[in-house]
Amino acid sequence: MKPRTLVKNTLNRVLGLFDAQVIGQWELEKSQSEVKSLRQKLAKFLPVEGPSFSPGLLPQGAEDYLRLDNPFLAELRSRYRGLNCPAVCHSLWTDLHTSLIDLRYFRGDNSFVWQYQDQNTEVNYLLTACYLRSIDTLSLFGCLQEDGLFGAYTFQFDDNLLLSRDLLDSVSEITFLEENMRISRTQNLKVLDIGAGYGRFAHRLIVSLPLTEKVICTDAVAESTFLCEYYLRFRGVAEKAKVVPLDEIENVLDQNEIHLAVNIHSFSESTLASVCWWLDLLSERRVPYLFVVPNADEHGGTRLLTREPAGIESQDFMPAILSRGYRLAKKRAKYSVPGVQRCGASPTHYYLFEFKA
Repeated sequence: MKPRTLVKNTLNRVLGLFDAQVIGQWELEKSQSEVKSLRQKLAKFLPVEGPSFSPGLLPQGAEDYLRLDNPFLAELRSRYRGLNCPAVCHSLWTDLHTSLIDLRYFRGDNSFVWQYQDQNTEVNYLLTACYLRSIDTLSLFGCLQEDGLFGAYTFQFDDNLLLSRDLLDSVSEITFLEENMRISRTQNLKVLDIGAGYGRFAHRLIVSLPLTEKVICTDAVAESTFLCEYYLRFRGVAEKAKVVPLDEIENVLDQNEIHLAVNIHSFSESTLASVCWWLDLLSERRVPYLFVVPNADEHGGTRLLTREPAGIESQDFMPAILSRGYRLAKKRAKYSVPGVQRCGASPTHYYLFEFKA
């Protein structure tokens, strides 16, 4: 063995203890060449000027209806402000926060569905679509479509499939619920969507699962209720998707036996007092299942943390769920394949709770 090789091997045995190694100049150049080649191969998949976004892509009448001075929105705001309820004491969704959202393009890159930041480039979307297609037991990609309306950011997968985070998240969530609850086989399924936003989950669920009887959409943000009512009516699913203002939700729940409550990224943006108020509604009515999707934040969705007012530390709301008679039935990464969980679009974790009290 050459002295140079002997020295190198000896150094590498020592450096291996520190997860490091010595490499030769030719190895470095070879590695750099491979990285450059990989970048060139990926370049054709990367957007040059960002994803597709058409600010003029609005249906007839949307421009006139989706206005801050809409009388229905003004009525909702007045009703919500008059409520004495923890759910309307917002730590994030304040009037200032909602004023930053263009109502006409509510499906754009904003607080309802962040689409083109974090791990949400075209490559991440394409990887996610490939993964979800491989586990799509309900053939959701065959019945759910994307049109890019209301400012949704889209990526072209192939000639027949336009991608958006709305679409990918919905496929992922419905597939998870099918794996763990067989919701496609549940007759007269009734779902409560807490923090429904503009209604994207209700829209996708009703279109994909014909046995769904009703999805009740509610939200503590007046703008969300306003947009949700408009969007579900526009999508033609209002017969099954019922938008219920916050001041009516208790009465409506008393009249409906809910099988499943979902909270997708909403509890993570609420105070503990608000979360507990919602949990009390569920436990008092013995809702059998609760599906929670937290924001990833710094912990990747591995914790259930609230968002408290400035200066107050976030609180773990897992104990609040368990203390109300629920047990954790399933927790897993949003994407079961580690590589996709690292590089897929908007990775987090899924939590399914079952009422046992």
